[in-house]
Amino acid sequence: MTSKGNAGNPPTPAPVKSQPLWHNLVSGGIAGVSEILVMYPLDVVKTRQQLQVGRGQSMMSSLISMVRHDGIKMYRGIVPPILVEAPKRAIKFASNKFYEKQILAFYGNSKPTQMQAIGSGVLAGITEAFIVVPFELVKIRLQAKENAGKYSSTMDCVNKTFRAEGLSGFFKGLESTIWRHACWNGGYFGLIHTVKAALPKPTTEQGVLVNNFVAGALAGTFGTMLNTPADVVKSRIQNQVGAGKYNWCIPSILTVAREEGLSALYKGFLPKVLRLGPGGGILLVVNEFVMKLLAGKN
Repeated sequence: MTSKGNAGNPPTPAPVKSQPLWHNLVSGGIAGVSEILVMYPLDVVKTRQQLQVGRGQSMMSSLISMVRHDGIKMYRGIVPPILVEAPKRAIKFASNKFYEKQILAFYGNSKPTQMQAIGSGVLAGITEAFIVVPFELVKIRLQAKENAGKYSSTMDCVNKTFRAEGLSGFFKGLESTIWRHACWNGGYFGLIHTVKAALPKPTTEQGVLVNNFVAGALAGTFGTMLNTPADVVKSRIQNQVGAGKYNWCIPSILTVAREEGLSALYKGFLPKVLRLGPGGGILLVVNEFVMKLLAGKN
């Protein structure tokens, strides 16, 4: 005999519960620190290429020269991004989730459309920019090749910047940082759902990780293509002490294009995309892995 109700049918799966915000904060932070430890040398090469006016070295030449002449000192400037990476990445994922929920509640749909995903990503990027800009400025000045010997440590850079430019000096380049993060996050979160949907449906946990890495890498690369011009001028604005040639993002982009050609707006693109493309994959894989651990699904 069969029992009443759903006899003979598979049991209905329990609804998936939304995880608390602190899960997003912790997983995003761990994902961010993992990414920066692996990819930091490429970030130094990217910055130095972006600061070069005129024809500069190739990525491999820059990397070899840096390893040969700087050695362990190529990690100069790693303290500010390490300090801000956990809150930065945590804010990236947590604020994106927050804005996505608000947008879904406003429009009344259960899953975000691509435009809604782009919107939540852009808003998350703007939020993130306000947090990272002082740390980015100190990092850029420590990474710049021409500043070797100018700053003895991270705190020395902080003290000299404060004495020369005051507290507001740490927020130089805020507007270009907003452009950089809004473009990258909008591209990343806007594309990630489309890529995931287009990939073959995974049947194993390993397949899920592979899909997450591929989707994250492709979305990260796309975001990098969108935001590199803003990143180039941001680096130049933040490396200036006092008033300088570069100021606002769009006028600075036009100045670089006019004086050095359009290709100059993509200086540092290769190390940037090699870092942020795969780095986007690392972010997504580690973030989702930690989220599962926190949810007790490992």
